[in-house]
Amino acid sequence: MNWKKIKFHFRLHWIKILVIIGLGALGISLVILVINGIRAWNESESYLRQSQMAMIPLQLYLQIIMALIFGFVYTYLMYWLYFKRGAQSFSQTSKKSVSGQTIGIGWKDVIGMDETKEEALEVVKLIKDRAGLQRIGGKILRGILLLGPPGCGKTYLAKAIATEAGIPFISMSGSEFVEMFVGVGAGRIRSLFKHAQQLAELEGGCIIFIDEIDAVGAQRAMDKGFGGTTEHNTTLNQLLVEMDGLKEKDYNIVLIGATNAQEKVLDEALLRPGRFDRKIYVDRPNLEDREKLFSYYLEKVKYDSQDVKIDRLARITVGQSPADISNIVREAALIAVRNNKEIISMKEIDEARERIALGIKRRIKLSAKEKLQIAYHEAGHAITTYFFAPTQDVFKVTITPRGPTGGATWTPEREDIFIKDSNKLLSQIKVCLGSYAAEKIKYNTTTNGVYQDFSTAMYYARQMVWTCGMGKSGLLGNWEMSENISEEIKGVLDKDVQCILQTCLTEVTELLKKEEPLMDRLAQELVAKEELNYDEIEAIFKEFGKERPPL
Repeated sequence: MNWKKIKFHFRLHWIKILVIIGLGALGISLVILVINGIRAWNESESYLRQSQMAMIPLQLYLQIIMALIFGFVYTYLMYWLYFKRGAQSFSQTSKKSVSGQTIGIGWKDVIGMDETKEEALEVVKLIKDRAGLQRIGGKILRGILLLGPPGCGKTYLAKAIATEAGIPFISMSGSEFVEMFVGVGAGRIRSLFKHAQQLAELEGGCIIFIDEIDAVGAQRAMDKGFGGTTEHNTTLNQLLVEMDGLKEKDYNIVLIGATNAQEKVLDEALLRPGRFDRKIYVDRPNLEDREKLFSYYLEKVKYDSQDVKIDRLARITVGQSPADISNIVREAALIAVRNNKEIISMKEIDEARERIALGIKRRIKLSAKEKLQIAYHEAGHAITTYFFAPTQDVFKVTITPRGPTGGATWTPEREDIFIKDSNKLLSQIKVCLGSYAAEKIKYNTTTNGVYQDFSTAMYYARQMVWTCGMGKSGLLGNWEMSENISEEIKGVLDKDVQCILQTCLTEVTELLKKEEPLMDRLAQELVAKEELNYDEIEAIFKEFGKERPPL
C-alpha cells in the first residue's frame, strides 16, 4: 500500500485509530504496573506487605485506570450505535463498491448494440484519459442517461463501462432513496456521493449507477399534504446539488442513470447540460443482433446444431429483447431436462417460446363444437394475415388452450418495422376482425373470443383518427391532448373510427366468403391435429394454388 492510500485511510478512520492506540497504551501501562507491583510485593518484608495492604494504592490506581478504559469504551459504543446503527443510519447508504476488475462483465459480453457500444466506448476513453481532455480545455462528462425498453441491456452496459474503465462501481436503485420520513432520501444521496468522492480520490475515479432513476428523478410537483411529494422533491433537489457539487473539485465521478420510462417523465433540471450530458438509447436488437444473441446463449447449453436454425430463430423473434431471448434458451433447457433429453432441439425452443408468450397448456376438455368454433376463429386470423398483412408470416396456428386463450395464431413480423403507415395499421385491424368475420360466416353468430380482437382493432382505429389525422372527415390534430373538445367534434371522430372498422370488416368478409373452401380445410386440419406449423400451413395454401402478395 503506497503512502497516498495510508494517508487516505488515516484521514477516514483517525478516530478509531486514536481510540485503539489509547486503549493499547493503557493496557501496556496496566500490565507493567501489575508486574512491578507483584515484584515489589515479593521482595518486601512481611511488615511492609501489611502496610501496603493497609494503604491499597495499587487497587485505587487500578480502579482509576479501569474507569478511564470504560469511559473510552462507552464513548466509542455510543458513537457506533448512534452514528452507525442508530437514528442517523436511516440516511446512510450501506452499498459497497465493486472494483471494475471484479464485475466480470466485459465488452464482449454486451452482444449487439454496436452503435450504442461506440457511444459508451467514447465515455470509457474520456474516463481513462482525463489529462488529454483537460489539455484542450474540455471537461469530462458528469452524467450519462441510458434510455430504452426493459430487458435490453442497460445495466449490462453500465457494468461493462465500469469494467473497461477499471474503476470502482456503486450500483443502487432509485427506489432505495425514497422513504416515508422526509429528509432520509436526501441524506442517502449525500452519503452516496461522499462515499464515491472518497473512492475517486483513492482509486482515481468512480462510477455511480442508479437503476430506475425515474423513481427519484421524476418531475417535481406540489405536495398534496401527505409528505410523500415533499420527500421526493427534497431527494431530487439533493441529487441536483450533488451533481453540481462535482464541479467544485475535479473528481473523476460519472453518474449513470437508467430508466424504462419516457424521457419527458424526468425533471427538466436533471436533463440539462452539466448534469446528464449524454443520452444513450438502448433499443431492441435488430435481425443481425438477434442472431448474435442466440449464438451467445446457445453456446452456454448443449443443443443440436443441425436441427436448431439460428437464422430462423432470429427471424421469428422480431421485437424481442435480449432478456426475452435468454429466457427462451433457459426455458428450452428446462423443457429438455423434463423430457429426459440430453440436448436441446428446435422442438424444445418452439415450445419454450410459446410457453413464455401464451402460457402453459391447460388441461381443458373441449367439446367437438367448441373445437370447431375455435378452429374457424383462428382460420379467419390466418387467412386474413396471409392475404392482407404481407409483412407478417403465418408461423403457427393452434387450438390448444393456453393461458387465457382458447387458441392462437402466431404471426411474427418478417422484418423489423419502425414506422407504421395507414396501410400497415389497416392490415392489423383487418387481421383482428378476421375471427369475427369467420364466425359470422359459418355460424351467423359470434363468441366472446372476439373480445380481445375488438379491443386491439378499436385501439388502432382510434389512434389513426384521434392522433394521426387518418379519418375520413379530414380532421387533423392530436385530439387526445386537447382538453376542450366539443360533443360535435367527438361525434365526428367516433364516426370516423366506426367507418374504418366497418370498411375493414367488409373487405375481410368478402375475402373469407371467396376463400371459404380454404377456411374449411384449415379448420378441419386444426380439429384433427390441434396445431399446424409453418410448413403445414404453407402446404395447405399451395394446395389451393394461393401465393402471398408481394411486400
